[in-house]
Amino acid sequence: MELPQSFEERMARWLGAEYPDFRQALEAESVHGLRANRLKVTPEALAARLPFSLEPVPWAPDGFVYGQGERPSRHPYYFAGLYYLQEPSAMLPATLLDVRPGERVLDLCAAPGGKATQLAAALGGRGLLVVNDVHPKRIKALVHNLEVHGVKNAVVTNDYPAHLARVFPAFFDKVLVDAPCSGEGMFRKDPALINEWSLELVTWCIQQQKGLLRHAATMLKPGGRLVYSTCTFNPEENEAIIEWFLRRHPEFELVEVPRQPGWESGRPDWVDGGRPELARCIRLWPHRVRGEGHFVAVLQKRGDAETAVDAARAQRTGPPPHLGKQALEVTPPDPWMAEAVARFEARHFTRPVLTGNERTLVRFGRRLFLMPPNLPDLSAVRLVRPGWLIGDVKKDRYRPSSALALALSVDDVQPERCVHLPSDADEVMAYLRGEPLARTLLPGWNLVTVDGYPLGWLRQLPGRQKNLYPDAWRIKKI
Repeated sequence: MELPQSFEERMARWLGAEYPDFRQALEAESVHGLRANRLKVTPEALAARLPFSLEPVPWAPDGFVYGQGERPSRHPYYFAGLYYLQEPSAMLPATLLDVRPGERVLDLCAAPGGKATQLAAALGGRGLLVVNDVHPKRIKALVHNLEVHGVKNAVVTNDYPAHLARVFPAFFDKVLVDAPCSGEGMFRKDPALINEWSLELVTWCIQQQKGLLRHAATMLKPGGRLVYSTCTFNPEENEAIIEWFLRRHPEFELVEVPRQPGWESGRPDWVDGGRPELARCIRLWPHRVRGEGHFVAVLQKRGDAETAVDAARAQRTGPPPHLGKQALEVTPPDPWMAEAVARFEARHFTRPVLTGNERTLVRFGRRLFLMPPNLPDLSAVRLVRPGWLIGDVKKDRYRPSSALALALSVDDVQPERCVHLPSDADEVMAYLRGEPLARTLLPGWNLVTVDGYPLGWLRQLPGRQKNLYPDAWRIKKI
């Protein structure tokens, strides 16, 4: 692997005698992992079902390392959202955020959704998850992953942190800032990043990281926890950022977390004037652990911090121009729409799923959502999803969404409307390609499952079937 000379010189200076081991590790194969989705399956049950060689990730209770050459992205359980393919070191930040069911959680730089789905699983369907990313092109992947993983309690935004801070001052119990960075820790996994690296990129990332942390601090409640992470090695984007942040935010302190074998402490000696507490940060190196490079800092906001100060900070910050005009408004649905949803539920489900709960049915364009409760006014935020997408309205008819199907339990649906397929059946692959199945079903909507886990809808029409698996998700061959 050919690396930029300036990168090698800097790393050799910092690592000293360890540099040869580090450099050798970059020439080795990257480590591959997957993480069980507890919204649908326990890690133990998943490991018992998957035909792969799995080893637990020590710092992620739901994570596994799988063997070289194995292809879990080709297994039907992947399409059912039973697991997320995630590099093992990347599982650490969300783990250390220590999310509990019922909390309000923000993932400020969430695309493509690996850490967001991990946070959603920790919430267990309770509380609120706000996921944001400033890049419009990356939002599609984020939304797709949330929908496949059956997340019901997420609001998706595509806006600048400064705008969010004005809407959510001192609102969240937990905030994750998985910051954009120079990506040095991913060189082994994605060699294309090597050509993108430069000292100018490092400088640009530093400015982005400072702004993200500043706004994240405003949105965190007193007593709340903030995790800052990068997938890069240099101290300018890591310990130096935390030193800068703590000087400006004395209401925060670094949290000491229990260490595991192979973890290295933060390096205050790599920062001019770095405080000793920087050693409480965590570094993962590819020559020390089975994973790529990562840096994590866990920060706690004092319980006596003044929320009025956060609100004032948010209002003083002049927001940048909007990424784009809010094209749609969240409104109550027309009465007939709510009635159509209730009729569908009565005809297809065994119990109330869409009605009679704390979520509010809203209309966003022609789409229908169940919006989590106790949200502030979101009219000033560029919204992508105001909640759980349950369907849309077309030609004055309600049609259930794939996001609805993938968040259901098979027990929610009337047994005669379930099409159960084993994971090794050719019909599973046919369904994922968008093909009809060679069987007659009940008229109307039927849920296709693989080993009892939902995949999506089939609609039985007179004399034909309509496969409702989304076009953008369909596979060509597997």
